[in-house]
Amino acid sequence: MASLPFYAEQAHECALFEHAWRKQLPLLIKGPTGCGKTRFVEHMAARLGRPLITVSCHDDLSAADLVGRFLIGNGSTVWSDGPLARAVRSGAICYLDEIVEARKDTTVVLHPLADDRRILPIERTGEELAAPPEFMLVISYNPGYQNLLKGLKPSTRQRFVSLGMSYPTPDIERSIVQSETGLTGDQSAQLVQLATALRRLTEHDLEETASTRLLVSAGRLVASGLPMHTACQAAVIDALTDDPDTASALGEVASALFGHAA
Repeated sequence: MASLPFYAEQAHECALFEHAWRKQLPLLIKGPTGCGKTRFVEHMAARLGRPLITVSCHDDLSAADLVGRFLIGNGSTVWSDGPLARAVRSGAICYLDEIVEARKDTTVVLHPLADDRRILPIERTGEELAAPPEFMLVISYNPGYQNLLKGLKPSTRQRFVSLGMSYPTPDIERSIVQSETGLTGDQSAQLVQLATALRRLTEHDLEETASTRLLVSAGRLVASGLPMHTACQAAVIDALTDDPDTASALGEVASALFGHAA
């Protein structure tokens, strides 16, 4: 049996996920970019022994992209299931990442799947797929991007059990970085110290702050032989901002922690 994707639990989110799955309840995961939402879902799908179908939502994602469409080939018209229909048929876990990025009319198709009906009507074929007990619908979004144009409607939100995630505590984050990169405990702790310092900054207009994902990227560069400061400049600081003054200010924080030659 393949090993589970590594995930360091922060609170009781694994138990919540498993209980929701067993009780056939859909799950909404809220949290900032790079805090581990996708890895968490991958871990839980493997832990529960269910296939996982992931969709990265975007502005052009339509209901047909999720449910399916007719395709023309070899002189005939054939129906092709979309990822949501495939997940329902196979009893998979369907994960819609950053659901608020999808078009507003797209989320409506989730409603009959996310309430007690647990069905997926396919209007173009006249089918009505009933979700098996093993099927689970999971969606996620980043509350930091919420605005009037990109919000989750109450009619959608209230169909889901909600799980809030954030960046791990320093001890847990250090263990994640160490496990994912192979760095020493001290090196991993240095990266976590940098992230903690950057997350405390409020005077700079950053859309996002240093995520665990960015720390892992920097750590992998360090593990390959790149100096710590160089790795952090490329994988963390320059990934956070294009503004030279802001990058310089963030770089000074890194220099104060481990110097240019570290």
